[in-house]
Amino acid sequence: MTTQPAIEIAGLTKSYGDHAVLTGVDLSVPAGTIFALLGSNGAGKTTAVKILSTLLKADGGTASVNGHDVSTEPEKVRESISLTGQFAAVDEILTGRENLVLVARLRRLEGSGAIADALLSRFGLTDAAGQRVATYSGGMRRRLDIAMSLIGDPPVLFLDEPTTGLDPQSRIEVWKTVQELAGRGTTVLLTTQYLDEAEHLADRIAVLHDGRIIADGTLAELKQLLPPAKVEYVEKQPSLEDIFLAIVGHDGAASQGAQR
Repeated sequence: MTTQPAIEIAGLTKSYGDHAVLTGVDLSVPAGTIFALLGSNGAGKTTAVKILSTLLKADGGTASVNGHDVSTEPEKVRESISLTGQFAAVDEILTGRENLVLVARLRRLEGSGAIADALLSRFGLTDAAGQRVATYSGGMRRRLDIAMSLIGDPPVLFLDEPTTGLDPQSRIEVWKTVQELAGRGTTVLLTTQYLDEAEHLADRIAVLHDGRIIADGTLAELKQLLPPAKVEYVEKQPSLEDIFLAIVGHDGAASQGAQR
């Protein structure tokens, strides 16, 4: 792991007309970590990601990704990143393998078939490789989407609310995938409004509110912001999610073939 931050932001601002979305964001993301950016709807999470991925220009401040300034070196930034948005950007008419081969060819990489097969194996999609993506479950589509994002081995991956609209079982599939990516050295910036997702995945967490980062640290550090916990003995009832996962099994979707 390098000592240089994978992402560094200082004084970032962005407004749409009279509406200020980012009012001075400061953030540093260590390389090889999962960093969660929390915030409610409209907090500016997606705007920040769009600026970092060169899809949007900031009004002020600076931002760099993998050592490259997003304003003056946008091509270098794009070579260093991949972006997975809120909805899976897969072609439902093509098979899973064909989607991967297409992206590899668009990136002008040699051995597109071998690249596709390796990613299908890595993401547990080999059995469904020859099936049209229209038959895939939500979790399978999202895993394929992330696999497509990794073609070319980008060191930085932006995941913008990757589990929006997924069922609990599919969310767990995606969580396992994200953890595996970080284990291989990929830096992951994860935006989410699900607190349990950030708690489960992130090495560090930042809270974006009213256009600024109002808290930043590890989960343990953020917990210290609250008064000491009181010990109480209560009977814990299982949540509906606990019941659902106990009935269907945590790994059921990953081991099955393509299904709606």
